[in-house]
Amino acid sequence: MEIGQLYQFVLLIVLVGMILGVGILVIDKFSQTSGITYTSQLALNGTRDAMAPIASTWLPLIVTISALAIIMVLVIRSFGGAQR
Repeated sequence: MEIGQLYQFVLLIVLVGMILGVGILVIDKFSQTSGITYTSQLALNGTRDAMAPIASTWLPLIVTISALAIIMVLVIRSFGGAQR
């Protein structure tokens, strides 16, 4: 991965974060409306509770590991690890 191609990866991570955030907000708003049944409210709450750890735990971990991997690749290349 070249430095010029990093913007695609960053945009992908930002897009996934936005989709998860908006999805959780929409599900949260739907579960607060009064016109839904108890079963659908349980399903919405379960979905929200299942999606929340992805946005709060896994996505920051993936971003941190990816950033560290990119830094490692750049450091190794600077010492001549990618000779052609």
